[in-house]
Amino acid sequence: MDFLREIEGKRAHDPIFNDSGRSFIPGPVIVGAGPSGLATAACLKEKGIVSVILERSNCLASLWQRNTYDRLCLHLPKQFCELPLMPFPDHFPTYPSKQQFIQYLEAYADRFDIRPRFNETVARAEYDHKLGFWRVKTGTTEYMCRWLIVATGENAEAVVPEIKGKREFGGQIVHTSSYRSGDVYRGKRVLVVGCGNSGMEVCLDLCNHNARPSLVVRDSVHILPRQMLGKSTFGLSMWLLKWLPIRLVDRLLLLVSWFMLGDTSKFGLDRPKLGPLELKNLSGKTPVLDVGTLAKIKSGDIKICPGIKQLKRHAVEFVDGRTENFDAIIFATGYKSNVPFWLKERDMFSEEDGLPRRPFPNGWKGSCGLYAVGFTKRGLLGASMDARRISEDIERCWKVDAKRLTSKP
Repeated sequence: MDFLREIEGKRAHDPIFNDSGRSFIPGPVIVGAGPSGLATAACLKEKGIVSVILERSNCLASLWQRNTYDRLCLHLPKQFCELPLMPFPDHFPTYPSKQQFIQYLEAYADRFDIRPRFNETVARAEYDHKLGFWRVKTGTTEYMCRWLIVATGENAEAVVPEIKGKREFGGQIVHTSSYRSGDVYRGKRVLVVGCGNSGMEVCLDLCNHNARPSLVVRDSVHILPRQMLGKSTFGLSMWLLKWLPIRLVDRLLLLVSWFMLGDTSKFGLDRPKLGPLELKNLSGKTPVLDVGTLAKIKSGDIKICPGIKQLKRHAVEFVDGRTENFDAIIFATGYKSNVPFWLKERDMFSEEDGLPRRPFPNGWKGSCGLYAVGFTKRGLLGASMDARRISEDIERCWKVDAKRLTSKP
């Protein structure tokens, strides 16, 4: 393309681009080789635009491969989790396992010939207004590009809260990113902190391996059956939202949940005042889709505890004054974005939480060729929506620049 030849001409005569430690990238640079980065690279490739993916780990989807527990399955049906341009294999179950999802991502990368540059940790990325390019610095190279796509996501770094007495506890303290199986906790008293989908499922896994788990529930939480009325709860919700207002859909979901699960407040699991879908839209807080944990809570195999006041030697003092002994603590306290640590830009991303300042669905595009994918708090479905929008926008820019440059006398 003449557009690329002109850029290469500038590069050949400009000492800034000829430094041996710099690499000029004609297309976009994508930071992160998880599902979001792969989806964006595939959508761009379909439009004839080749990108470069920089990944700090030595494998794609490192969060899935290295930081998830063995029994993990997709919480939503596969049709809501597939990436653009390639469905899951027909023989995969409705809720693919962790290993099946990794296989799918590897096949996805092979199909679109996506080859991330592994072990490339981005230390700093900043827009150079004088040159009109992004400078993306890793340990060995400075990449220069017109478009920068942030695909590191909402789950880049584990969140472990500071609790008084942590050093005194003496037992094992881990985050769910380091948890693989309950097998190593057989017969042990384990306190799981956090009652989201991960915390609930880890408790169930501990029960299945004959551990004695307790679950800290500090806030109200919506628990819904994973399936209702013969369909996935998520799929049913999406269908109902086509015809009914969100508050009415919430009422229907809660009514069916009450019939199927009973009154969860009897077991220390109070529901929020807002319905599950409305709460998700406003705060990003995802309802728990029950896969069997609630039955263990009802039977007393999993004990519900209030918030933690402080840790003692192999013991935990709770805010209600009780003290109980534990052998291990597992924090299911989620993850956070790491964007503020390396992206030197303050307009698109918040410095506080590292998420786009503009709410969904408008947080995918910034200025000067900056984009974000996978920050919607809507999982893989939201990431796929971002990937399509970004590829279409860059294609438009690409064609406009190419037309402008080729029309010069």
